[in-house]
Amino acid sequence: MAKILIVDDDKDIIEIIRYSVEQEGHEVLQAANGKEGLTRATADRPDVIILDIMMPEMDGYTLNTHLSTSPTTKNIPVLVLTAKGQMRDTFVSAPNVQCYMDKPFEPAALIEQIRSILIKKNAKYA
Repeated sequence: MAKILIVDDDKDIIEIIRYSVEQEGHEVLQAANGKEGLTRATADRPDVIILDIMMPEMDGYTLNTHLSTSPTTKNIPVLVLTAKGQMRDTFVSAPNVQCYMDKPFEPAALIEQIRSILIKKNAKYA
């Protein structure tokens, strides 16, 4: 079982992801904005972070900059999930971003990406 942190301000999206991830047996943590997401990521050290881009308080791009440069969180894989498809290029050089998915998304495709990220992460530390 992995800890998955969802950082998104859309409650409906959080619930869709929560349901899908919990069906896989994973623990779900959530944050409604980037600032809260940074606090949760640092304190809880999730196995994967699912990150939205457009959020109040601190956007996903700024949050990921903090995540990727902090010794505590830089090795946590990030899956970017956003309706802002043109932002994809912004994350190309981010070493912690493992996947980029556009909204709307298929929950089954999201779960496949999470599985892939967890397999890579576990192989890296095996």
